Amino acid sequence: MDRLRFRSFASGSNGNCFFIGNSFEGILIDAGIGIRTIRKELKSIGLDFPNILGVFITHDHFDHVKAIPPLKEKYNVPVFATSVIHQRLGHDAIPERQIIQKNVPMQLKNITVTAFEISHDGTDNVGYTVEYQGKRFTLLTDLGYICKNAANHISKADYLVIEANYDEEMLEKGSYPALLKERIRGNRGHLSNSAAGNYLAENMPPSLKYIYLCHLSNANNLPELAYCTVSDLLAERGFVVGRDVELVTLDRTSPSGLYIFD
Repeated sequence: MDRLRFRSFASGSNGNCFFIGNSFEGILIDAGIGIRTIRKELKSIGLDFPNILGVFITHDHFDHVKAIPPLKEKYNVPVFATSVIHQRLGHDAIPERQIIQKNVPMQLKNITVTAFEISHDGTDNVGYTVEYQGKRFTLLTDLGYICKNAANHISKADYLVIEANYDEEMLEKGSYPALLKERIRGNRGHLSNSAAGNYLAENMPPSLKYIYLCHLSNANNLPELAYCTVSDLLAERGFVVGRDVELVTLDRTSPSGLYIFD
């Protein structure tokens, strides 16, 4: 059986889209970039929309759902989301709508997908764990803090995509209005570099092989700053990046490399 593969097509406030699967099929998590870009990046790894078993939505903000209409209307890709998200997006009558239940695994051929509730200010908000060949890939983007649900899934992950949205000092000294800063820092906002790094340093899963930092802010973060902050916090607890775990920052607007896991 083919190995698990991952690629980020984009990860940021301008759009989010991730592929998880194998060499002949898989799923998308979110579709917040242009439909042509998604198709181009799929073709670059030898796939196209008929190879996509479904797109799974984390929440209803535009940077996560922009391409949902053409995916379902033009290409008939099944759209998986909670009933609340479907209602918010006006999907009640479409045949491609697939309702997921939180904490209930869904089987798509050899891939199992489980949604779980997280804290953010969308209408409804979930993270996902994807299981394939005994490996667990957990994705958490746009979350204000690591709640019990998120912690449970992180603790079992082999591969983890987790938000590192902002640097506290850059946000504090930046030009955002006070109310927006408060929203970002709140429990239904976004996760900072240090919050992500401290949590992982204190709760490193023994199975974890890769950490991908996602949804970096353009105004309040830098890739090298996110990387160094998390790497240094891990090192303080004895976890050496490159030896004990791999650490990668995902670009906001450009695709990552294709990761093929053992």
